[in-house]
Amino acid sequence: MAHLRLLLSHTRRHPQPHRLLPLFHFSSDANPSSAPPPIKPVSYAPKPKPPPDESAAAPPTPDSGSGSQDPLPRRPPPQQQQQWTRQEVRFVKDAAPAISPVSYPSRVAPLPDDRPAAEEGAEAEDGLRGEGQRIELDAARTRSIFGLPVEEEQLPYPTLISVEKRPQKVAIDLVDAIRQVKTSANEKKRNFIETVEAHVMLGVDPRRGDQMVRGAITLPHGTGKTVRVAVFAEGPAAEEARAAGADVVGGDELIEEIRTGGGKLSFDKCIATPMYMPRLSKVARILGPRGLMPNPKLGSVTNDVSAAVKAAKSGRVDFKIDKTAIVHVGLGKVNFSDESLRENIGAFVHALLLAKPVGLKKTSKYVGYVKKFTLSSTMGPGFPVTIPSLSVAADHYNSKVQVS
Repeated sequence: MAHLRLLLSHTRRHPQPHRLLPLFHFSSDANPSSAPPPIKPVSYAPKPKPPPDESAAAPPTPDSGSGSQDPLPRRPPPQQQQQWTRQEVRFVKDAAPAISPVSYPSRVAPLPDDRPAAEEGAEAEDGLRGEGQRIELDAARTRSIFGLPVEEEQLPYPTLISVEKRPQKVAIDLVDAIRQVKTSANEKKRNFIETVEAHVMLGVDPRRGDQMVRGAITLPHGTGKTVRVAVFAEGPAAEEARAAGADVVGGDELIEEIRTGGGKLSFDKCIATPMYMPRLSKVARILGPRGLMPNPKLGSVTNDVSAAVKAAKSGRVDFKIDKTAIVHVGLGKVNFSDESLRENIGAFVHALLLAKPVGLKKTSKYVGYVKKFTLSSTMGPGFPVTIPSLSVAADHYNSKVQVS
């Protein structure tokens, strides 16, 4: 294409036809009579074919000696298996010998119904006979110590022992329960006088703040034990406490003594004036776990120190529910009379009803609130008490208080 453009441009510039003729030299114009050279065919030698198998193609020929045909055909000569290399076998399909699948008959176990009864009986008898022989061999097994045969010790096979549950005690009347407690305490001679204790299971949730049960009650006949009272006060209040019978009276020096005393306390009750409550924070870790920390709700934080000391001395009891919703309190000694113990228990039940949470719903006066009331001595068994007898004792105490 570039040569043609060159020629055309040259023609335009030099219009001389005689000079362009040598440039346009084509084979057809130069020699029109000339023909293309002939094409000679190329032949290849035919591919030689393998010779046919003469033994397979030729029919059996009769024997020349005998005029009869051979009954057995001639066996063809064994063909030599072509040896293939590892590389060639990858591209040859039928190089490896063909493996024909082998199938085996399926074996099915006979069902118990298919077995005859005689075989089953024989197998069971053989099993029992073998088990009997094994037991006899185990029984006759011996060991020798210094040449003397010693029978092996046969240990019993471990078995489960069923736990026998104790029968539940039937709730009895309050008067009968008091007599039972005193009888059980008198049967066992102790070196001290046991305390009559009450254990009350309540139907409240101690995890809720609005269902906390706590209170205090002054028992009509006292607790039967000497109570040592400590008063944190100064000035006129300290003089009133000493006059009322307080055992320990002090201020900052008493707080310092408790803090450095190593946990040793010489009192059972604590009473404080309101001005000393901030100072008692120094010994709160010592008094709190023992239940001795003064509390305004229990009447142990007051300006009337004289009345508080007399109430503590005369048998004031503080009670509080624990984390298992049970109240434990001591209500006298076993040497008290039956009527005195009954009045103390009635006073406690009355105070327990007054401490009933307001948010406790779906309960009546006792049902749903007091689930179980058990009376016992310090080291004696417990006796459940009926709720109606407790209600009668509480109403009797309440009527006496109103009359007085």
